[in-house]
Amino acid sequence: MKRRSVLALFAGIALASLGAAGCTADGPLGDDDDGGRPVDTVGKVKFDRPLAIPPLAPSRKDDQGRRVFDLTVQAGQHQFLAGQPTPTWGFNGDYLGPTLRSQRGEQVRINVHNQLPETTTVHWHGMHLPASADGGPHQPVAPGATWSPSWRIDQPAATLWYHPHPHGQTERHVYRGLAGMFILDDDQEAALALPRHYGVDDIPVIVQDKRFGHDGRLVEGEHRATGLLGDTLLVNGTVGPQLRVTTEQVRLRLLNASTARIYNFGLADDRRFALIASDGGLLPATVDTDRIQLSPGERAEIVVPVKPGERVVLRSFPPELGTNQGMTEVAGGHDTFDVLQLRAASTLARSTPPPERLVAVPRLDPAVAATTRGFELAGRRINGKSMDMDRIDEVVTAETTEVWEVINRHNQPHNFHVHGVRFQVLDVGGAAPPPPLAGWKDTVYLPPETPIRLIMRFGGYADPGQPYMFHCHLLFHEDSGMMGQYLVVQPGQQPQAAGNHDHSHDH
Repeated sequence: MKRRSVLALFAGIALASLGAAGCTADGPLGDDDDGGRPVDTVGKVKFDRPLAIPPLAPSRKDDQGRRVFDLTVQAGQHQFLAGQPTPTWGFNGDYLGPTLRSQRGEQVRINVHNQLPETTTVHWHGMHLPASADGGPHQPVAPGATWSPSWRIDQPAATLWYHPHPHGQTERHVYRGLAGMFILDDDQEAALALPRHYGVDDIPVIVQDKRFGHDGRLVEGEHRATGLLGDTLLVNGTVGPQLRVTTEQVRLRLLNASTARIYNFGLADDRRFALIASDGGLLPATVDTDRIQLSPGERAEIVVPVKPGERVVLRSFPPELGTNQGMTEVAGGHDTFDVLQLRAASTLARSTPPPERLVAVPRLDPAVAATTRGFELAGRRINGKSMDMDRIDEVVTAETTEVWEVINRHNQPHNFHVHGVRFQVLDVGGAAPPPPLAGWKDTVYLPPETPIRLIMRFGGYADPGQPYMFHCHLLFHEDSGMMGQYLVVQPGQQPQAAGNHDHSHDH
């Protein structure tokens, strides 16, 4: 039990006890507005709607051989609740967006057309790409404008995602529905015996929490210390979702697309499952576990075994936050949610469990690190500074390896996301990271007062005037200033001020 608690607390991978849910008091929906009684939806979700599966986005090849996708950012309305249409935003539809899918080595071009009445951006979370294509706050897309970034996919197979990143408005844009998956494929993943029939045995699971008013509208103004916390879960935009499973093994691509809530996923009967991938792709080896904790922006791929005719519920148990009792309560650390019901068919197609060995993950060597940088998160600031679009906080040299030491000095949940690069976790609180953190990451949970060392190698994309971001991915914190900027430059190249570039994307 002690070892499980340590793993959960210091690595965000909750291997909790069978009694984890039992410590959660029962409370009716909506009672957590002011950090009151915990939310507990166990046994209260009807699971009466088929899980919506985001369509695969159509694409075409242009005369340069690039795979071209088209995304339109638009307002609409979506029927989450019976008889109460909710005003929403979405990509190519009223809520969320299609799943983009591309192969390693392909050149992609994405035409983003903004039909909203206000400026937004689209950030490709987890993608290695030039800063000018990153879609952060320095690439705004004005109403009626089109932005068309292009880059080559040059990273392993992974479950990535896309979402807006406008300065100071990210939480609101994501909360209204702007998010979608971006799946990358490669030959190594294709050679493994894994479920990969999209929508059949390979399922996107985009989890979000919402709060609805009596009129069916999204409640956007009730912030706690960590941001907006809802009492109703959506999976792929579906309330009370159930998935018909037709194979003995089903692969779930879990994405925490909530703006502030932290989930601790497991099956209601505590069956074990195979964790095969984290943010940046496949792990070196399958991890046999019964819990996986994800903070906002983190992803995990799990393979769940099922038996003919059974029904089993994916649940979020109270997460291990590492905060004191009062903050844990305010941050939703006592909440329990029934997320998704898996309904196995009476006859299932044969499928084998995932292999024990997956892919090689070459370890980055801290002995060759060019420098070590320190980052302290506290008071909506990083290293005592609030986000300034015109200030560059760090300058990195292309094709070098660095160690970043990150610590949360605040008795609040925070996490840490770095744009444009993947990292490996060297140690957590001075101890070696557990197996679930043995792969590539781009977002990591930061328990208070627990130093975490990250190592990353910056590629060849250099631009002296276009910065990447690093920030807390609890979006209220990000919008409130808990974000900084770094440039990647060639050796000897002088950085430019962050504001010295063209903001126009009206093509």
